Amino acid sequence: MPGADLAKIKELIRRKSRIRFYRNKWWKFPKFRNDPKWKKPKGNDNPMRLKLKGHPPVVSAGYRTPKIIRGLHPSGLKPVVVHSIKELSELNPAEHILYISSRVGGRKRAEIINKALDLGFKVANGGREK
Repeated sequence: MPGADLAKIKELIRRKSRIRFYRNKWWKFPKFRNDPKWKKPKGNDNPMRLKLKGHPPVVSAGYRTPKIIRGLHPSGLKPVVVHSIKELSELNPAEHILYISSRVGGRKRAEIINKALDLGFKVANGGREK
């Protein structure tokens, strides 16, 4: 990725809308307020399903992020889960940001982090080893 493209991608990521979708009447009932995750409104006369003014937004295709930034880390890099040091040789530090798998133990995790930092990778969940 050339530098100009990366700057454009970072700007798109920074400007993208961050709408939170909640279930219908999450503000009204305590059992919904504790866990207001999205549930599709299905009632016949449900004002949220009918998209009436004054009611929360409903998930639809128009809210999707642009294809150029979909799935990217906020740094503009593609996230990749790594399980071993061997996997680092197939990746490019200019294009990928690493997440170390939760299945990896402490000693192996430290080795992967040190090798990744030596190769110039960014490690999203690695802390700072050395």
